[in-house]
Amino acid sequence: QVQLVESGGGLVQAGGSLRLSCAASGRTFSMYAMGWFRQAPGKEREFVAAISRGGSVTYYADSVKGRFTASRDNAKNTLYLQMNSLKPEDTAVYYCAATQIGRTYSTREADFGSWGQGTQVTVSS
Repeated sequence: QVQLVESGGGLVQAGGSLRLSCAASGRTFSMYAMGWFRQAPGKEREFVAAISRGGSVTYYADSVKGRFTASRDNAKNTLYLQMNSLKPEDTAVYYCAATQIGRTYSTREADFGSWGQGTQVTVSS
């Protein structure tokens, strides 16, 4: 399986931006479609964004569409999540995840076999 490590979280004011990174190791990164998920305090983990193996296809949760952008650099084995116009309700632990599912991408947690440890994003009002 691929090993994943997130970074880039932190404290930011509402309206600000952050870029999360997810470094992959252990297996060929380009074999995996990737996803971003988040879990806010007291809530279930939820889907945020998905990206295909080559990076040409992306899909977003309605709550982040137009504000967040997922991308990847397969040469650097790294996944990114650019987060703009952040809101207090974006506060959560953000996780990257990898899947070898046969489809172009997935939004279902159960399809992802490898997960990072998470990085905290806190947006103050």
